[in-house]
Amino acid sequence: MKLYLIRHGRQCDKRCNVDVSLSEEGIRQARLTGKRMKDWGIEMVYSSDMLRAKETAYHANQYWNVPHEIIPEFRELCFGQMEGLSDEEIQETFKDFKARQDEMKVDIPYPGGESATELVHRAMPRLMEVAEHHKGSVAIATHGVWIRAVLCHVLGMDMARWRTIGVTFENGSITELHYQKSKNKFTLERFNDYAHLEPYPELLRGAWGVEEN
Repeated sequence: MKLYLIRHGRQCDKRCNVDVSLSEEGIRQARLTGKRMKDWGIEMVYSSDMLRAKETAYHANQYWNVPHEIIPEFRELCFGQMEGLSDEEIQETFKDFKARQDEMKVDIPYPGGESATELVHRAMPRLMEVAEHHKGSVAIATHGVWIRAVLCHVLGMDMARWRTIGVTFENGSITELHYQKSKNKFTLERFNDYAHLEPYPELLRGAWGVEEN
């Protein structure tokens, strides 16, 4: 079966991991993603319980008209003390943490928050439930670090290196996993596919200029 992981559309606040609605650009991204996937045989859409992911699923689902289920374990990594801060504030206050993180020797948790390994421990049991339950194709509206951490795990990488996956990871992009039930195996078939957004430079991440969300 196929799992299409959709990074949520652009949110209306640039601060780190605040639970806010999509911006107008984010709604456009979600709708363009739904339109792109209209004939891909989506039978169910899942999302995290964070507002930007729920709204991404809602707007994309206007093209699919399938059931939508919210799974809290699909929410973004908890950035702890960084949440609600700007990129500039994070770089100033947590520069020592960032320097240590850049070494990629240990999967250290964010101060007061989660590590990528902890995210995987909460996410993978529910992802496996979804994969085992379906035979066709499903969409999952979720988050950037969530997708990168899950990919790091299913590809058998050192979890300390999750940040090597997708430095430029577009909002509204599509990542495709295949799950072979007989082998209990995931394969990565597509990553950060944003061909449907390329005609609109204002919708690309470079036009927004943030790192953590």
